[in-house]
Amino acid sequence: MTAASDLVAMLSVIDSGARTSDDILTGHSHPTPHGRSFGGQVVGQAIVAAGTTVPEDRLIHSMHGYFLRPGSSSERMTFEVARLHDGRSFSTRRAQAYQNGTVLMSMIASFQGSEDGAEHQERIDLTGVPVPEDLPTVWEKYGHLADVGRASWVLNRPFDMRYVESDIVLAVAERTSRQRLWLRARDTLPDTAMLHAAALAFASDYVLMEPVLRRHGVPWATPGLSSASLDHAMWFHRPFRADDWLLYELDSPTSQGGRGLAHGRFYTRDGALVASVTQESMLRFPAAD
Repeated sequence: MTAASDLVAMLSVIDSGARTSDDILTGHSHPTPHGRSFGGQVVGQAIVAAGTTVPEDRLIHSMHGYFLRPGSSSERMTFEVARLHDGRSFSTRRAQAYQNGTVLMSMIASFQGSEDGAEHQERIDLTGVPVPEDLPTVWEKYGHLADVGRASWVLNRPFDMRYVESDIVLAVAERTSRQRLWLRARDTLPDTAMLHAAALAFASDYVLMEPVLRRHGVPWATPGLSSASLDHAMWFHRPFRADDWLLYELDSPTSQGGRGLAHGRFYTRDGALVASVTQESMLRFPAAD
């Protein structure tokens, strides 16, 4: 399979055939080194599942989800979609992810048809920001670790991710609560706006904890590090393609009580803001010697 077909398969859901008051769909889980389901995939599949129940001309503009329990990356996921409301302009859906009859994640998403209205945005000045072609790939940096433990989780992602600042896989060079990276799907995706939204939600979850970890000088490779996404909220502002380069700018304004908050914004290469994301995470660092 190509990277693109892998990603499409990771995000696909099918009608289960069950006949209830809600729509029931199922999808495969993405294998992970720790055996827990990847939150980005759960959110992405939930968006796709909810999107199958709305008119084709209505696109997702916001979603808010809570991760309630960890899931298994070796078991199929079931999605229950409730059609909460269909108005003249907006449709609202609740999508819940289940394994073995237990709710793992609950999301409410809103979809809107095309409308004209007031428009403004805070564009980003990309002067001085290295272009992705001039930044090293993850394989160029860590390909020599391909046969080592969990390295495949970083090397074989369906997204090409290139850090403007250094990454925090093995060490933290810049101890700050801000970071930037370019990302795009590794291969061309089908021309379906809902799929591109789901793909971006999938990708957003890979690094949302990193501004918190970076601020405290904690790399991913830290023994005893424990982390989990608590919630995930995302807004889609303008059309984009997840297989075109997007600059992902992140910051963390606060961490406390074992929780860290992070915001992210996605910009096209010409500086247009296309999506925003916010997540609170549980982060437990090992005790210092």
